[in-house]
Amino acid sequence: MHVSVLGTGAMGSGIARTLLRGGFEVTVWNRTREKAAPLGDHGATVAESPAVAVAEADAVITILFDEEAVAATAHAFLPQVKTGSVWLQSATVGPAGVRRLADLADSAGVAIVDAPLVGTREPAEAGTLTVLASGPGAALKTAHPVFEAIGAKTVEVGESIGAASALKLACNAWIASMTAATGQSLMLAKSLGVDPALFLSTIKGSPSDSAYAQLKGKMMLGGSFPSSFSLGGLSKDIDLMLAATASTGFDDSLLLATRSRYQSAIAARGADEDVAAVVTAFQASND
Repeated sequence: MHVSVLGTGAMGSGIARTLLRGGFEVTVWNRTREKAAPLGDHGATVAESPAVAVAEADAVITILFDEEAVAATAHAFLPQVKTGSVWLQSATVGPAGVRRLADLADSAGVAIVDAPLVGTREPAEAGTLTVLASGPGAALKTAHPVFEAIGAKTVEVGESIGAASALKLACNAWIASMTAATGQSLMLAKSLGVDPALFLSTIKGSPSDSAYAQLKGKMMLGGSFPSSFSLGGLSKDIDLMLAATASTGFDDSLLLATRSRYQSAIAARGADEDVAAVVTAFQASND
């Protein structure tokens, strides 16, 4: 099976390497070619354009930053998708965004699956992502070998385009809240004169523990934030959550408060740092 991966950032490059290890033929493209070029050493074909990248593909994965980037790329590649291929739209664009992208696919006669991914750099490299998928049954069947290769689990959310993206927003709301809460507890302990590392050791192994809190908490204690999921990316996703729920009657007060913490961290550290840098929003002014 031939798969094209459009977007070779932390997630896309990991997915491409996983597919290559699984015996897939892989073509990659990235707007900045230098980010895609190293995948050629792993056996991928590095394409010069999205149109060239998809010409022979049985499945096309888009894993770009936002809807604008995906739409611009789609206009370039959709006319070149071969008959019977499927577009797996994995960028986090929200339910309304993926429906707009599906309209582009429908106009071009290309089958699309709403296929956002739960996980970051390491699961992408290991092939242990969780795939959320919604779309027509035939398209899901075509996509199944790809999902099996890149994920440890696939959660099918029905045939409605947008359903998987809605679930992805709920998952990322959990990540946003949990990461911010971890930073808050660490800095609360520190402000009261207690070694903040004791917070992580106290919850370890208890019902309130999580591997994610331990991972991000250790980054927070170390003060170094190499990105596997950026502050800017999560802030963008919170904006998508707020937009998606604006007319539903959902109480967004916690989302708004959480967003303010990430915005403070971006102001202090920049948008490219890992989400663990949200801890800076809770640090005392004399730290």
